[in-house]
Amino acid sequence: MITSLQNPSIKQIVKLSKSRERREQQLFVLEGARELSLALQAGYEISEVYLCREMFAQSKYPDVLESLPPEIITEISPAVFAKIAYRENSDGLVALAKPRFHRLEDLALSENPFLIILESVEKPGNLGAVLRTADAAGADAVIICDPLTDLYNPNVIRSGVGGLFTVPTAVCTSSEALQWLIERGINVFAAELQAAEFYQNIDFRKPSAIVMGTEAEGLTDFWLQNATKRIKIPMRGKIDSLNVSVSTAILTFEAMRQRGF
Repeated sequence: MITSLQNPSIKQIVKLSKSRERREQQLFVLEGARELSLALQAGYEISEVYLCREMFAQSKYPDVLESLPPEIITEISPAVFAKIAYRENSDGLVALAKPRFHRLEDLALSENPFLIILESVEKPGNLGAVLRTADAAGADAVIICDPLTDLYNPNVIRSGVGGLFTVPTAVCTSSEALQWLIERGINVFAAELQAAEFYQNIDFRKPSAIVMGTEAEGLTDFWLQNATKRIKIPMRGKIDSLNVSVSTAILTFEAMRQRGF
């Protein structure tokens, strides 16, 4: 039982809130029994688990402990758990896992793929929400181009409720992604405010990828100039931008509607 906030292992977990430490240690923090269950199902390697039994007694996923070697589980006090937890109403479980390489060549696509492309996503909460949408819609993959946030940021995992472990995900440059899409005959639909065509008039029944930019700047000219079509969502209010995760969900579920899902 670890009860000291000064324990070296606890200090290590706190340091992993920074992307530089995650890169150097080749570890990331995973909080929650549901998320850990999904990571295990996806084949992630778990190196350590920290358990607060008082809180875990209320977990809806108690069986996850049976999937873990007892020697990697360390019990901690509620005060120590509060030190390393990232979210409210947690169920008393934090794990350290090894990240994966997310390469384009590892993506396995369906015969008629639908993909979500994010260019220079910078807010972990938005990335997590998009992964959640991709999981709900059954998208083939999410491709993150020129990212400004770490895929293993704890807030990505928290906001995505484990979508990182259920959605095939790749990280690459925009030019690499475009070439990969062209080689596979996938239509590229770039979302922007000034586009001429409304999204509901687009045929998403063929192999398709929607490309989403940042809320502040939108897409770069690279994607706008190389897209099959540029599309927009009708705006009737006075605010000129939806949250990027909301916009992604609107386009994604229109594509699913057209495909009869």
